[in-house]
Amino acid sequence: MTPMKTVSSLVLVLLTGTLSALAASGWQTDFTAAQTAAKKDGRAILLDFTGSDWCGWCIKMKKDSLDQKAFQEFADKKLMLVEVDFPNNKKQTDEVKKQNEGLQKKYGVDGYPTFVLVDQSGKELGRHVGYLKGGPSAFVQKIEEWTKTGASK
Repeated sequence: MTPMKTVSSLVLVLLTGTLSALAASGWQTDFTAAQTAAKKDGRAILLDFTGSDWCGWCIKMKKDSLDQKAFQEFADKKLMLVEVDFPNNKKQTDEVKKQNEGLQKKYGVDGYPTFVLVDQSGKELGRHVGYLKGGPSAFVQKIEEWTKTGASK
C-alpha cells in the first residue's frame, strides 16, 4: 500500500470512530436532522455550544455530567442532543462549521460552554452559560425546569 493510501485509510478509520462515538453517546452534529427527529419523537433539542478540544470548563462539564449514565438515560428518553462545536484542532466539514456559526449567531452565544434547550421549531426554552455544579442530577433538574416553564432559570 502506498503511503498516501495508508494515510487516507487511517483518516477514514479515525473519522468513522469519532462519528461512531458521537452517535453512540446520542450526540449529533446536524441540527436539521435533530429537528426532524425531535418533531417525530416529540422531544426538545439540547444544543451544547462547546470548544471540545480547548475549553477546560466544557471538557469538565462533559466528564462530570454529559458522559454520566444518569444524564445519558434521561437524554435518551427526553432529548435530541446536538453538539455545536468550535474546536481548535478537530476537523469539521465546511457545512458543519457554517451551521455552527449560524446557530451561534441565532442564539447569541458568546461563551463556552453554553447549553440552549429549544423546542422542535427552534424556540428557546432555557439556557445555561458556564459549568454547572452538581453533576448530572443538577443538570437534569435544570432541563426539566426549562421544559415546564419554557424560560431560563
